[in-house]
Amino acid sequence: MNLPDLGLLLDVDGPVASPVTRTIAIGSIARDLVDLVAEGVPIAFITGRSHEFIADVVIPALQDAGLREALLRPEARMFGVFEKGGAWSTIDADGMGEPTIDQTVAFGADAVYAIRDLVERRFADTMFFDETKRAMISVEQRTDVGSEEYRRAQRDFQDEAFRILIAQGVGLRYEEQVVPDADGAVPFRIDPTVISTDVESIRLDKDHAAQRALEHFRARGPMPRKWLSVGDSRSDYLMADQLHAEGFDTAHLDVRPGDGILERPYAVLTEEGLIHDEAFAAHLTRIRAELGV
Repeated sequence: MNLPDLGLLLDVDGPVASPVTRTIAIGSIARDLVDLVAEGVPIAFITGRSHEFIADVVIPALQDAGLREALLRPEARMFGVFEKGGAWSTIDADGMGEPTIDQTVAFGADAVYAIRDLVERRFADTMFFDETKRAMISVEQRTDVGSEEYRRAQRDFQDEAFRILIAQGVGLRYEEQVVPDADGAVPFRIDPTVISTDVESIRLDKDHAAQRALEHFRARGPMPRKWLSVGDSRSDYLMADQLHAEGFDTAHLDVRPGDGILERPYAVLTEEGLIHDEAFAAHLTRIRAELGV
């Protein structure tokens, strides 16, 4: 069987799930992804989200579109890498497998407790502590709070989280501030996103996560020559950086180019006049037409 010469590495928030509803709000995305994976296009979700979010929000929408039947086909491959590489699991006809957690990058209980307590005491009106994360700490914007109000609170939260963690002796980078731990190391960073703040190991990022997915696919079948990564943040370009470094014919779809398109040695694509999941939905429709799926 001739498989399509294409693989997909997908950020979730923005391209797949609406950053407003935090769900797959455009039905064609689920249908198109299911049809592509059924034809043999390897698809990996490369996300800062947790295993539980993908299992509870993304996979049910795909199953409603026929994912179970698609993944019964021998050529079908789907995989999930979560928390920017801190956890990962298989995705098959039975759904999500149990996640593997990289304990070498996880926070200690004292740090987790301190940040949870900070959110509950001072910031619960604008954000919530993500209890599903296993390798990183994430605090997310409440869906009933506007973006401007959240951004104001987000900066205050990050400043206070930085102060608390360095008081605990955590080696931490936050913007231009770098405070090493007792051993002189700086193993963690504070990384704000559009709808959240992640406190995470410096070893976690989208290139690391992409490498994990590619290793998984290599062990399970032939690799396509062409790959497309899709994201809405500048850090999502790291997926394409990894693909390019490994010698693949690489392109990256930026679904929020208003933040600035990065110069890269591979093709950077946009959908004129469209952003987020609307841009990805339009691009998926084009991919299906080009592949004849």
